[in-house]
Amino acid sequence: MANMKPTLNRKSGLLELSYSFTDLPEGNLFRNMFPYNEIPKLIFNHRIVPMNLPEKIYITDTTFRDGQQARSPYTVEEICKLYDLLHKLDNGSGIIRQTEFFLYSTKDKEAVYKCREKGYEFPEITAWIRARKEDFQLVKDMEIKETGILVSCSDYHIYKKLKWTRSEALKNYLSIVCDALDAGIIPRCHFEDITRADFHGFVLPFAAKLMELSKEAKIPIKIRACDTLGLGSSIPGVVLPRSVQQIIYGLINYAEVPSEYLEWHGHNDFYNAVPNAVTAWLYGCSSVNTSLLGIGERTGNTPLEAMVIEFCQLKGHNGGMNLKVITEIAEYFENELHFEIPPRTPYVGRAFNATRAGIHADGLLKDEEIYNIFNTTDILGRKPVVAVNAHSGAAGIAAWINTYFSLDDEHKVDKRDPRILKIKEWVDNEYEQGRTTVIGDNELEHQVRKYLPHLLTLRESRTE
Repeated sequence: MANMKPTLNRKSGLLELSYSFTDLPEGNLFRNMFPYNEIPKLIFNHRIVPMNLPEKIYITDTTFRDGQQARSPYTVEEICKLYDLLHKLDNGSGIIRQTEFFLYSTKDKEAVYKCREKGYEFPEITAWIRARKEDFQLVKDMEIKETGILVSCSDYHIYKKLKWTRSEALKNYLSIVCDALDAGIIPRCHFEDITRADFHGFVLPFAAKLMELSKEAKIPIKIRACDTLGLGSSIPGVVLPRSVQQIIYGLINYAEVPSEYLEWHGHNDFYNAVPNAVTAWLYGCSSVNTSLLGIGERTGNTPLEAMVIEFCQLKGHNGGMNLKVITEIAEYFENELHFEIPPRTPYVGRAFNATRAGIHADGLLKDEEIYNIFNTTDILGRKPVVAVNAHSGAAGIAAWINTYFSLDDEHKVDKRDPRILKIKEWVDNEYEQGRTTVIGDNELEHQVRKYLPHLLTLRESRTE
């Protein structure tokens, strides 16, 4: 491998200190930042690297792999339905690029066969295996064109879990990668626990060797940078191995990994899954790996629906994706899979664009844009709603009626309408009697039937 003398960096055109493979009798556990009996520490070296957003960025999916490790396994039928919804959300754009499957059980294989029969180009079906010969045989037998290969890269995994040295790990990993190349299968190397790994002593030399093999074989070798415990940080100036910016920058500029070969896989243990994924994009990583609703190990993965919205913010357009399918996905999870989405979850929770505050409801009455994040009706198929409680006031009741009945400007009711005040009297009385729950839609509709019956007639006429 490379030595530590200054070498010419072909990316920057400058002489820079290179990296070298380093074997150790015991692993480097970075106890200065990961003391275990204390909260992990953020240490700074104030190194800033430049942004480098790729022209084309993508979203990949692990719902049927990591997503199944945090809940009861999906049935084959459920996998097929979710795969349909992923395809429908992608809408032919190719942005939701791939989804990965287990291959171990009969059910896993049946799901792959049934999804493959659909003939969808996107998301492409890929596999996930451990770095074992018997696992790779499954990929060959199933005729999968690309597979993820688990190549744990931190000394926590190499020394403590696998009981190897770094040299043994490198040898074993490269053996499976070479098998894939010999079979014409694209290897996607999952650098597990990269945010606790020796970046210069193992990660970069390993990545550089993979790029050498890729050039020789003329087959892409992809690298998924896995923030397995969510320890990555997007804060500028944080030292490696926790700096997302420096991980991506280093892989591109020192190991010469093309952006299109790079993917980020994050977890949400420290509430940073989404900002870390966005940062990976911004600093040159082409793809971010996600799962539907963020369901995954422990606190979960980066939510796919969140990155769809982040794509739109970064690129200024939706790229052709059908964002209303996000709502369909949420409804399928709740109504068919009986998965309870926390109501205030952005974009997919039942109450994500609901307000209970009277002052907010008053703003919605005047113009929904005042308190709605964007046109959720047109973009996600989700109207802003008002939940009526003790603090909603007449404005909240009027706003609930206007949104619930989808009233246009001609038919909207005003908070000063005497009939609204009558309904407010009833609501106030409910809470004076000791009620603590919100007023339900059915209860409010009963009051509307009593005081504004023409609105029900109007709704019925629209549905005929």
